[in-house]
Amino acid sequence: MQPFSVMGVVNVTPDSFSDGGRYLHAEAAVAHGLALREEGADILDVGGESTRPGAEPVGAEEERARVEPVVAALAAAGARVSVDTTKASVARAALAAGATYVNDVSALRFDPELGVVAAAGADCCLMHMRGEPRTMQDAPRYDDVVADVKAHLEERLAFAVAQGIAEERVHLDPGIGFGKTLEHNLELLRRLDEIAALGRPVVVGASRKSFLGRLTGREVGERAAATVAANVIAFERGARIFRVHDVAATRDALLVAAATLRRWEPTTTSGATTSPTTTI
Repeated sequence: MQPFSVMGVVNVTPDSFSDGGRYLHAEAAVAHGLALREEGADILDVGGESTRPGAEPVGAEEERARVEPVVAALAAAGARVSVDTTKASVARAALAAGATYVNDVSALRFDPELGVVAAAGADCCLMHMRGEPRTMQDAPRYDDVVADVKAHLEERLAFAVAQGIAEERVHLDPGIGFGKTLEHNLELLRRLDEIAALGRPVVVGASRKSFLGRLTGREVGERAAATVAANVIAFERGARIFRVHDVAATRDALLVAAATLRRWEPTTTSGATTSPTTTI
């Protein structure tokens, strides 16, 4: 069984940094999500509000209107669906529509009613972010970025459990690119094993981000190879869930990395490798 999950990004937004506007209409978003599933996505992460640096907030009603029909259609098609939101009302609607995972970049800080996750028995991801999207890249500073992020995630994990969310349902994300410089992002990847030591599955969302562009000189749509490299490094250091735009390339690279590191043994039938199933 494969020791990782690939989370495909489905942005139902006009202003996301990578594909803003391409999938704003529900039909386009659903088609995109199903295509990502065909590429091997284990989870489809549907978001109706951009969290890129400087992004303007979206009202709960508008966000809910964007994501609810997409979540419902993808869930009806048999996909495992996550909702990327910081709002309890949006999470509640998405869970009712068939989502089983809540991806909260605020780690339950922005809306205390996100205890709705506990009531639904859903999985959730708690991410580290400095401040909020509009201000997070304003001269971010840390004493020790890894130690600071780890302490924050440990505190938010304890908070989530106190709210009734089962610890085994909580995943942790160090928030690559969320209130971090290039150097901070690289240090988090280098020392990701320290985050994994918290004992919960680690989510990494480095896909196509600006620090990869700074390293390679490539534009957003040309960063698939850089994304794959970052994710393979993260996997070797303990990450287990990878939120990406380029699903097929990421999945193939992680399968090779897993086999090489002896974390997955491919089973062959008549010379062909069978399709492994996720363990997460």
